[in-house]
Amino acid sequence: MSGDVSPRLAALLFLERVQVDDLARTRRWIGRERQRAAEEAARRPLPPPPDWVIAYVRRGAGKARLPEGVHVGGCSMAPGQPTAVSREQAVAALAEGVEACDFCRPDTALGVLE
Repeated sequence: MSGDVSPRLAALLFLERVQVDDLARTRRWIGRERQRAAEEAARRPLPPPPDWVIAYVRRGAGKARLPEGVHVGGCSMAPGQPTAVSREQAVAALAEGVEACDFCRPDTALGVLE
């Protein structure tokens, strides 16, 4: 069969094998780099939680989110992905009637008891 292959086709087939090998090697390098990056990320300590967060209720596409409650940062009772806020924003939310979490009591920690 190799007698039926022109020198130009043989050269192109050789080039294809070289490129396939190069691609496999590059993919191995990428895999090793991803593994190294994952191991490095696992060794890094997690950033501290924010001091204060506001959790929001989802209402559907195109509708504004409603504040569900103010929480101390890291509160396990804050639903979803709460938004980090400053102390002033947390105090303002409580003053506007946003509920304080009954579990972590941010109103007590902020000194805003009603």
